[in-house]
Amino acid sequence: MLVLSRKKGETIMIGNDIELTVLEVTPDGVKLGISAPKEIGILRKELFAATATTNKDALHSLDALQSLQIRYKEIKNKETRK
Repeated sequence: MLVLSRKKGETIMIGNDIELTVLEVTPDGVKLGISAPKEIGILRKELFAATATTNKDALHSLDALQSLQIRYKEIKNKETRK
């Protein structure tokens, strides 16, 4: 991990097209401004983690639904054969 010190108004470049600017420093935290191309998603880490959890939960729900669909078809096929 690269650790840098910056003061209010100073900027850090990431690659050629992402700028991180320190907008405000208070005892409670640091306010950053981020300039980046629209195609680059920017999320706070806790939101990224929450989104990943939600996506995993949705995937498990989809798996459960698909299992139910398969089971339903199996039951219907058995009933049709009788």
